[in-house]
Amino acid sequence: MQEFGALHLHGDIEAENVQHFENDKAKLQEHIKNLTGKIEQLKHDRKNVPHHITVDQLPVEQRFDRLSTQSKHLVDTIKMIAYRAETSMASVLKEHLGDPEDARRLVKRICIGETDIIVDNQSKKLVVRLHHQACNAQDEAFGKLCEELNATETIFPGTDLRLVYKVIGAVD
Repeated sequence: MQEFGALHLHGDIEAENVQHFENDKAKLQEHIKNLTGKIEQLKHDRKNVPHHITVDQLPVEQRFDRLSTQSKHLVDTIKMIAYRAETSMASVLKEHLGDPEDARRLVKRICIGETDIIVDNQSKKLVVRLHHQACNAQDEAFGKLCEELNATETIFPGTDLRLVYKVIGAVD
């Protein structure tokens, strides 16, 4: 690939200097034209590349197999634990909200909503702060859930930090 520097007219404005300048400029314009053509061709080629392929179209060395039975059992166990935790939290919220479906939706909102995590090494706490919800009833239900979770005095795995749950703005 040819390297090009800055294009400047060196010296006085004389016919010879101007001719070199114009030759350099023409070379640059030709190079730009070639590159623009290559870019357009690459864009055209990219449009013709399939966005999705089937597993059968992958090279043999890049294909993946199903999860091994042990891996599948592990994944299924994790899913079951997560579902049971969600169900337990929903049952706590249901006591304060009344409607089981509202409780489950609120738990899902907790899981995908914004949360602040603050490490407090001095008091050995990992504070999880939940953001406010649409109405006070949901915030109050959050508060009750936080009380239930805090009562477990759970230590975050691999640390000596106790998990503490709070709703932002709630009084300690």
